Amino acid sequence: MSIDKSAIRNASTVIVLRDRGSTPAILMGQRGAKAAFMPNKFVFPGGAVDAADRAVPLAAPLPQPCFTRLDDDAEAGLQTALAAAAIRELWEETGLILGRPGTWSGTVPADWQSFAATGHVPAAAPLQFVFRALTPPGRPRRFDARFFLVDAEEIQGDLDDFTHASDELSHLQWIPLTEARRFDLPFITEVVLAEVAGRLSDPNPPASVPYFKNNDEASLFLRLRGHPMPEAD
Repeated sequence: MSIDKSAIRNASTVIVLRDRGSTPAILMGQRGAKAAFMPNKFVFPGGAVDAADRAVPLAAPLPQPCFTRLDDDAEAGLQTALAAAAIRELWEETGLILGRPGTWSGTVPADWQSFAATGHVPAAAPLQFVFRALTPPGRPRRFDARFFLVDAEEIQGDLDDFTHASDELSHLQWIPLTEARRFDLPFITEVVLAEVAGRLSDPNPPASVPYFKNNDEASLFLRLRGHPMPEAD
């Protein structure tokens, strides 16, 4: 079955922040020269949500503010799928594990078998939803991307071990936040970097999440505030 390349696909991007309180750095890699989307650009790990991501068990769910702000006209189950996709893409593109030691129950989806083989179950609790961006019309690929921030201390294992990474991103490296703009970055990445820099001193969820919405009518810069979840009895 062919894929409609003009369709807007849900996607997750992960910004791993290291040494927040001293010399903050973020993990980035370079896309290939022949990539259809953003060739040669330095980007954060990320990619489209897969169908199997919706059924992936999470050792720890998304935090409440993150979950509610993701619920912006989203279909049922998309919040969990976005979190799972973020963790899967981080593993596939960098070999870093965001999860907790544990054993999977049931059949492990094909795209998750290498992650499960590490002896971990994905954990979404450390993810903080900080940005959303819709790719402008006319691009060869369009994504409705949610950007998640996570502190590197939440990662399991050696932060400098990229031996299990795929070849999707090259030149994986921790880039000091103050030097990131020297690299060849997509415009939206520069915008997100400014948002991350503004959050260095505050580990709490933001009061609202920026949404850069590009459609056929206009480019809008909105704020997602979400709504509180009802308290359990």
